[in-house]
Amino acid sequence: MADRADVVFVDGVRTPFGRAGEKGMYWGTRADDLIVKAMIGLLERNPNLPKERVDDVAIAATTQEGDQGLTLGRTAAILAGLPMSVPGYAIDRMCAGAMTAVATTAGGIAFGAYDVAIAGGVEHMGRHPMGGNADPNPRFLAEKLVSGDALNMGMTAERLHDRFPALTKERADRFGMRSQQKVAAAYAAGHIQPDLVPVALRSEQGYGLATMDEGMRPETTMEGLAGLKTPFRPHGRVTAGNASPLTDGATVSLLASADAAKELGLGVKMRLVSFAFAGVEPEVMGIGPIPSTEKALKKAGLSIDDIGLFELNEAFAVQVLSLLDHFGIDDDDPRVNPWGGAIAIGHPLASSGVRLMIQLARQFEQHPEVQYGLTAMCVGLGQGGSMIWENPHYRGGRKGK
Repeated sequence: MADRADVVFVDGVRTPFGRAGEKGMYWGTRADDLIVKAMIGLLERNPNLPKERVDDVAIAATTQEGDQGLTLGRTAAILAGLPMSVPGYAIDRMCAGAMTAVATTAGGIAFGAYDVAIAGGVEHMGRHPMGGNADPNPRFLAEKLVSGDALNMGMTAERLHDRFPALTKERADRFGMRSQQKVAAAYAAGHIQPDLVPVALRSEQGYGLATMDEGMRPETTMEGLAGLKTPFRPHGRVTAGNASPLTDGATVSLLASADAAKELGLGVKMRLVSFAFAGVEPEVMGIGPIPSTEKALKKAGLSIDDIGLFELNEAFAVQVLSLLDHFGIDDDDPRVNPWGGAIAIGHPLASSGVRLMIQLARQFEQHPEVQYGLTAMCVGLGQGGSMIWENPHYRGGRKGK
């Protein structure tokens, strides 16, 4: 058996993320149209790629029903104009759907089965609320396998505050406020817009064009956050200000073997070093990225000090803070989410993993002194996912701290 092939992240794009629900900009837009729009944008940006060379298309969704069902990878491939010879499939690992789509297709590339693959995710949380028509097995509760509220993500975040008293509401609020400020600064600097694919909108007000994320609140203050309701329990600590909002959106990436990228004249934004997934108690799913990151670091032969940039999914501020505390990283460490995160941008469940990669790839271009970066996220039902990437622009210098 030949050595595994090097897997590279050629490119990634996403739709702007919209607020879920009737008032959100995508209320009148189909979920499959969002992912198709993103795929067309990706293909247009990479004209060197012969479409018939795509070996597989993996598209994730958490709630696979209606316009978000029907083997999305295959249907989206057809709708995006790929040849009928290109296969595709759907994938579900809740919040880590797109990350798993990348990991799974990357495994196919490393094995030598694929040269080129497309991986991404979509979530229309307005049309398809999390857990929509799911029917959890009664054994979960009858046999006390999980607590009754383990599927309530807000309650799992409250439990992290309970378990780790150092994770205070004030720290979570400050992290949420900083996320809003950092996203606003990144938009002002033009960092985020290059990877957004505009989406045509239709509503009762007429036609429009989505060109930026909808839910941002750059004017957020600590005083304002302190007064927000705690919907998950009385006098709780999780609020709308320190958690990601319900969101609609799609992301997609182009992966290839290093050899295929060279052959086809495709750019290389990142090289995949390692990935890992891990399980934890569903009641405290927010700590999931801790063991998955430790696993990924071990597989890569690296330590946390080697990581020069972190893109951590801000499902809840407390969840990111739990990982930072575990690894001894300051809340305000400039390596962590330098352009903010999901608290401001939104977290359309299965699509968020590739958003992290898109941002890390851009930051790699700006930081040739950084060799390695991490994308990591917590996952519903008690899991974590982590991927370590190498910067192709690395010119020596500091690795991490």
